[in-house]
Amino acid sequence: MPRFAANLSTLFTEYPLIERFSKAAQCGFTHIEIQFPYSLEIRQLQDALTHNHLQAVLINIPAGNWARGDRGMACDPKRTSEFRKGVHLCAKYAHHLNIKLVNCLSGKLPANVDAKTAESTLIENLRYAESYLKEYGITLVIEPINTIDIPDFFLHSTQQAVDIIKACGSDSSIRVQSDIYHMQMMGEDPIDTLTKLQQWIAHIQVADVPGRHEPGTGEIPFDTVFSAIDQMGYKGFVSFEYFPEKTTEIGLSHLAQWHLH
Repeated sequence: MPRFAANLSTLFTEYPLIERFSKAAQCGFTHIEIQFPYSLEIRQLQDALTHNHLQAVLINIPAGNWARGDRGMACDPKRTSEFRKGVHLCAKYAHHLNIKLVNCLSGKLPANVDAKTAESTLIENLRYAESYLKEYGITLVIEPINTIDIPDFFLHSTQQAVDIIKACGSDSSIRVQSDIYHMQMMGEDPIDTLTKLQQWIAHIQVADVPGRHEPGTGEIPFDTVFSAIDQMGYKGFVSFEYFPEKTTEIGLSHLAQWHLH
């Protein structure tokens, strides 16, 4: 089985964020990720990780005002300065928490911005973020998101992500964060895509379709998917980033065959 991590932004949401660390540890996790940890101070996060013998593996660059509909801003030419400030903040958190992967959400195609301009803006911002993060020994990843749940999300397929990485330069170290849920929603075959593009993939997240619930609740054959990930020789983490059908603990009891294997 792959190495599994718990996403504390979608799991254990019955509890305040600071309490989710102990809940994850109690459920057998040794590694976690958080989409946006910025509501907590770095010292609080360090203490929570240390006390619960956890290691954080990934956080996201700030993605704007989520409540107002922002889902990233890296493709918006009017928000380059804001994006770069977010990169600096993210690097500070990742550095002090010993996190080696940082995810960038491209955001939705802005109104009155054509796709070519959005792509060139995204590439320029990714080059900047990659260079800045590299100084801290951190790898940048980018995540395709399905356009059914988030209409107009600019980066929406694995191949598009790979093409953008290539456009960032032949020596680019940027990689893809592959979310099996988003792949399935966009009609990509997860096993075929992961196998074909495995050299570009540095992080994997999982949830089932429909509903974005626990693996095993929908149509994705996760036994086969996890076996394929093993056969690829994938060395990274597979993170549970799903929304529990009931409580997190009830859902995890059905996943024990995998994450506690």
